[in-house]
Amino acid sequence: DDELQTDGNRSGHFRNGDVELPPTNEEVLRIIAAQLAEIGDQLDKEIQERVVNGLVQHFMNENLSNEEITQHMSRVVRELIQAIPSDMEQEKAMLVLAMVLTKKIVNTVPFLLRRVFDTTVNYMNRQFHNYIVDMVSAVKE
Repeated sequence: DDELQTDGNRSGHFRNGDVELPPTNEEVLRIIAAQLAEIGDQLDKEIQERVVNGLVQHFMNENLSNEEITQHMSRVVRELIQAIPSDMEQEKAMLVLAMVLTKKIVNTVPFLLRRVFDTTVNYMNRQFHNYIVDMVSAVKE
């Protein structure tokens, strides 16, 4: 199946809507990944354990649809963004927060990997597709 890469390598493709990024080289993606990882390390400290545990409970609730979980994740990211310094670009901070939350949830409850990963990709496709395309284009220039 698809692989979850955390080192900036492009291994799979977007699912849940088949969003395609314009062709780009691997170095551009590595640069973006390094920048996002650095921001993620900074934001990681801001996320409290209770927030992660609340998300874990939602992911574990079999009665909730993927749409309901995606909406909850979106609310949590919007709440967390309020604590982020305003000098950081909001879309970038929200994108990184979603990835950091994904990492924290999977580290807490590894068997949720597939559901959390699929939900995060769906959330990112909906909320940040244009931003991601613009970010890739900006680095290429």
